[in-house]
Amino acid sequence: MNNNTEKEYVDWNSEIPVLQYKALEETGCVEHGFSTRLGGVSQGIYESMNLSYTRGDTPLAVSKNFRLFCNKLHMDWKKIVSTDQTHTGNVRVVTEKDAGHGITKPKTHYDIDGQITNVPGLPLITYHADCVPLFFVDPVKKAIGLTHSGWRGTVARIGKNTIEAMQQTYGSKASDIITVIGPSVCQSCYEVSEDVALAFEKEFTDTDNIMYKKTNGKFQLDLWETNRQIMLDAGILEEHITVTKWCTSCHPELLWSHRRLGADRGSLAAFLCLK
Repeated sequence: MNNNTEKEYVDWNSEIPVLQYKALEETGCVEHGFSTRLGGVSQGIYESMNLSYTRGDTPLAVSKNFRLFCNKLHMDWKKIVSTDQTHTGNVRVVTEKDAGHGITKPKTHYDIDGQITNVPGLPLITYHADCVPLFFVDPVKKAIGLTHSGWRGTVARIGKNTIEAMQQTYGSKASDIITVIGPSVCQSCYEVSEDVALAFEKEFTDTDNIMYKKTNGKFQLDLWETNRQIMLDAGILEEHITVTKWCTSCHPELLWSHRRLGADRGSLAAFLCLK
């Protein structure tokens, strides 16, 4: 199934399959992973690795899933800091006092789709079911970023915002940052209406490589390529960008997809933590 195994890999025979990336592993300074539908304890429409408390699943099952997944990744699930995703371009600096916020403690931040930190042992997560996870690792300054980029966040260039936040906060250089564009909906599965296409045409001058118009008047949009271009424009080196080959909509038996499954589903999550 995976035709990019040298860069993006997963052991489907594991009790808890995790999508991971060679480029992030080779930095030597982070633990990371992206969940699948497999390996959890949730039942019914959430079977089995659902990582969202807001979709109607049993909270005890979701907490158990977080514990299982974090144990696999050698992270402390009680310290996870989650986003408050509302499809913005907003990026937040996470510190020690934020440990557990959104998971084991009440959330104290709102309208946040990206987070950065330089605190070891503090896991960042974002939630996904088609939208793009963006991983950022600066192995020089020992800083990380994790971002949720749907179409609105992509138009707002949240990937660039994350890079700039790391530069301003930690003194990161774009040329040092290693990035991953993770599992999400591919262009063939992502049909959008004209108003979305117009928003992209207004923000991006060259749209030939990121979308095309269909005979029904709708458009097929490539969020992977758009986010890759945003990263390049922000100074990320081409060789420091890994792009997924896993489409959430193409593999509904393995990954949660809102487009494919609708509202009655679980959620995936991206995890990133400094060692």
